[in-house]
Amino acid sequence: MNITKIFRDNLQSLSGVKKPTIAFLGDSVTQGCFDVYRKLGGGVETYFEQEYAFHRYVHKILGMLYPNVPVNIINAGISGGKAPGGLDRLERDVLCYKPDLTVVCFGLNDCCNEKESLEEYLDALTEIFKKLKNSGSEVIFMTPNMMCTKVSDHLDGDFHNIAKDCMKVQNNGDFEEYINKAIDAAKAQDVRVCDVYSKWKLLFENGVDITELLANKINHPTHEMNWLFAISLVEEMMK
Repeated sequence: MNITKIFRDNLQSLSGVKKPTIAFLGDSVTQGCFDVYRKLGGGVETYFEQEYAFHRYVHKILGMLYPNVPVNIINAGISGGKAPGGLDRLERDVLCYKPDLTVVCFGLNDCCNEKESLEEYLDALTEIFKKLKNSGSEVIFMTPNMMCTKVSDHLDGDFHNIAKDCMKVQNNGDFEEYINKAIDAAKAQDVRVCDVYSKWKLLFENGVDITELLANKINHPTHEMNWLFAISLVEEMMK
């Protein structure tokens, strides 16, 4: 059943029908991570603002479009998450909630080993898609955002080196290969694709400084750019 049919059925029934549940399975961007910083005593702390995560924006948009239909949102994003880890925790974090729709978004961390982890990434995604569909959940694979295309002057030390590694994977085409093959894997399982990566790439091809659209100047979109995910997702839900 298409997720928006549940919304339409709620509008047509005075007694109401099943409340839609939407789950989001992914990494730090899904979870709502925007930046990282060094602690005074050493080490690195991650800065989360879930109120600006794209799943919150999806909730706001659906609330505006269908104000009388309550929606259950499950955020199963984990910072540093990769597709194999998402598969391992799929039952615990997603399937037990019996979602009507699950949005899957992995790739930013999986590509860190360049092409070395590509097959593992694709195998895990394929198994995630299969298990979700077998459970009765509708599935959308959402491609991630682009990473930095240069090393920002705002970064130094370890962050400078991390940005350098991400820039290499982004600029040499390795990350894009992950995305393209993930799209093929999704289509092979008859899973719909919300291709946000292509929209970031379009901006880049038109002279937009992608690195400045990243909150940490490495791989986490700004608050504002998370609206691109949300609007794109709602549009895909309605197809």
